[in-house]
Amino acid sequence: MMMTLWGRKSSINVQKVLWILAELGLLEGRDFERIDAGLQFGVNKTPEFLALNPNGLVPTLRDGELVLWESNSILRYLAHKYADRNRFSVDTVAMAASDKWLDWQLSTLWPALRIPFLGLTRVPEAERDYLAIHKAFQESNRLLGILDAVLSKQSYCSGSNFHLGDIALTLCVKRWHMLSDQYPDKTGPRAELHHIARWYDQICKSTQLTKAVE
Repeated sequence: MMMTLWGRKSSINVQKVLWILAELGLLEGRDFERIDAGLQFGVNKTPEFLALNPNGLVPTLRDGELVLWESNSILRYLAHKYADRNRFSVDTVAMAASDKWLDWQLSTLWPALRIPFLGLTRVPEAERDYLAIHKAFQESNRLLGILDAVLSKQSYCSGSNFHLGDIALTLCVKRWHMLSDQYPDKTGPRAELHHIARWYDQICKSTQLTKAVE
């Protein structure tokens, strides 16, 4: 049975899954089916979807009898399932080094960056809290400075090789760039983080990122 992925392509969490599928050489329509869900597409609040994912969120992945939600859990599952393709090492140390960044992205970076992202792209202008947006974007600058310091000593977030943590973090950095490019007067200045710039450029040139966000 072909894997099924529910989620719209604009979602950061769906993009994580689409990106790893592309890195693993898996093609939509051949190796997996994708069903648009969430926001304007609906679907995610139907009884059928909620039976799969009671959170009513995307992405949701079904692979045979297994149903998974939580994007970073899906990344880990796919890396292990297709370990024979040698794209992402599932060695204990390599996975642990990546896992800490997956957890940091969800627990620390995204909660800060999510405030300006949703505030400037989803909330109607009359309802925006510009003080909170500015404060949270500047906190994102500080947090990304932590990543920048790590990248001053190594090529990728978890070491010398591209791994799952880089997927989650790159998609956050892409939105960090977009927000300050499109709303500079609302976010305040974007920090000059040269090691992140090097890392981001390297990933754009050497991975399947564009297939995940096209």
